[in-house]
Amino acid sequence: MTLSPEEAAHELLEVIPIVMRDIRSEMRSRRSPDLTVPQFRTLAFVNRNVGSSLLEVANHLGLTPPSTSRLVDGLIVRSLMTREDHPDDRRRVKLTITHLGQKILETSRQDALTYLVGKLNRINADDREVIVKAMKALQPIFTEGVKTETVRK
Repeated sequence: MTLSPEEAAHELLEVIPIVMRDIRSEMRSRRSPDLTVPQFRTLAFVNRNVGSSLLEVANHLGLTPPSTSRLVDGLIVRSLMTREDHPDDRRRVKLTITHLGQKILETSRQDALTYLVGKLNRINADDREVIVKAMKALQPIFTEGVKTETVRK
């Protein structure tokens, strides 16, 4: 069976949000209990986008820069993130998560992987192979033009 690009796009629009909602829900349910969802999302974004600015984080979260600044300040106070002046522009800052912040994210990621293994264990090996081939085909298309450090291999 040959699918048109439109049919494939329709399937992506139907399935990917469901998968992502499920993964996010699982990861959020396993996050550190004293970490809010926006704080968790901030750590995850900065981990994927090393040296992010406050504006980039604000845009990702859909918050104002002042709200994002307060949120980041809270993460810094808790030693989950650091803020340094940008080397090229004193008005900008570079955000980095700390070892402790990475540890929290890695624990959450490992829990999510375990969860996904359980889900994927319900389908046969041939279907899992199709999924992996599809992900490998999609990755270069959707990472085109994205900064290298934002793509996890």
